[in-house]
Amino acid sequence: METNIFTLPAKASLRQAVNAPQTVQQKAARKAADEFEAVFLADILKNMSVGLDPNGPFGGGHSEEMFKDMLNEQIANSISRNGGIGLSDAVYREILKAQEAAPHQE
Repeated sequence: METNIFTLPAKASLRQAVNAPQTVQQKAARKAADEFEAVFLADILKNMSVGLDPNGPFGGGHSEEMFKDMLNEQIANSISRNGGIGLSDAVYREILKAQEAAPHQE
């Protein structure tokens, strides 16, 4: 079944319609690209919070220290799922290029 903007749910973004994977390899490439963007964003968020005092006015002390990385991961996943910063699309295109250039094994 071919995917186009008319077969996607009404709330689907244009990015999903344009970049909707067709094959198993394209779906795997899209998933890897989205996960890469999420990991990249989580690392950026982690680096942004380095040096912040967890005991500030809204600080959570030891609990905040323990769960800050998990919160950063969830925020990064949410950003990536909602259009991201464009890194996922670039990585996706590069993965597809690499797949096309690789010799096919049968």
